[in-house]
Amino acid sequence: MTLPTASLLDRMPTMSGDELAASLVPPRQFDDSTLENYRPDPDYPSQAEAVERVRAFAGAWKPGGGLFRKRTPETKPGLYLDGGFGVGKTHLLAALWKLAPGRKYFGTFIEYTALVGALGYASAVKLLSGATLVAIDEFELDDPGDTMLMTRLLGVLAESGTRIAATSNTPPNALGEGRFAAVDFLREIHALSARFEILRIDGLDYRRRDLEGHAATLDEAELETAAGSIPGTVTIDDFDAVLRHLATVHPSRYVKLLDGLSAVGLRGVHVLNDQTDALRFVAAVDRLYDGQVRVLASGVPLDQVFGDDMLAGGYRKKYLRAISRLIALTAPQ
Repeated sequence: MTLPTASLLDRMPTMSGDELAASLVPPRQFDDSTLENYRPDPDYPSQAEAVERVRAFAGAWKPGGGLFRKRTPETKPGLYLDGGFGVGKTHLLAALWKLAPGRKYFGTFIEYTALVGALGYASAVKLLSGATLVAIDEFELDDPGDTMLMTRLLGVLAESGTRIAATSNTPPNALGEGRFAAVDFLREIHALSARFEILRIDGLDYRRRDLEGHAATLDEAELETAAGSIPGTVTIDDFDAVLRHLATVHPSRYVKLLDGLSAVGLRGVHVLNDQTDALRFVAAVDRLYDGQVRVLASGVPLDQVFGDDMLAGGYRKKYLRAISRLIALTAPQ
């Protein structure tokens, strides 16, 4: 069997403004997501309620047109889906995006801030203006600068008539944190606060319901054997080399860096000590998860890659989301 020789280090992607805009669509695993095939957990009534509330929000659009229906005073142009990891918020957001007419965008908070970083604020506003819907998955509150940047951007878009829907992740073991996060979000966006309806969705992380609590790890020989058995393009690189390479690629281009891969192999995974490396790795994990790219790893299990000091810090939610996704991506298939 021929072992894979591809390397992430050989990929130096570039993306034009048009390509960046074209990438602002739901991840491919949500291609078939609709309100009808969302499966609410009967133990959590808020999930079934969320389906109907999202349906009502989508009802403000005329079928097949880009104009809003006349809104009643009670109707709000913004929707905020608040809840823990893996309760189906992204499924609902993707289903809503499909129901929106005309030009629309879907991306994570990180993708939008990376878009502004790559294009500049004025060009990003020009690109997004006139959209019927801007959907923001995983809205973050841990970086004041980015939060205020999005505050300004969303304010301009909302004033022009664009509807906005956002989700937020909260740690599953932090009771009540979701509600506080929602309040913080609304406080940060100032004038937009009165325009958002907050919808709390409770439940268990579906990614971990049938998985063990740790990311799968392999020894060196097992990693290469597993990589050689996967069809398509598979890369294998040292973990440290990948971290260094991520530092040379703008996060807005991670989607293209990982495009077309079936799996990524990481040799010699270790606990991260540098927060900047950790945050870049989180951004890459998000794109791996969006593309459903398998992860093969040797060394420290990837759910343990973020040290206790990081998990206790301000970026806790990012790291816990990445851990949840790494457990899913490393699960044997």
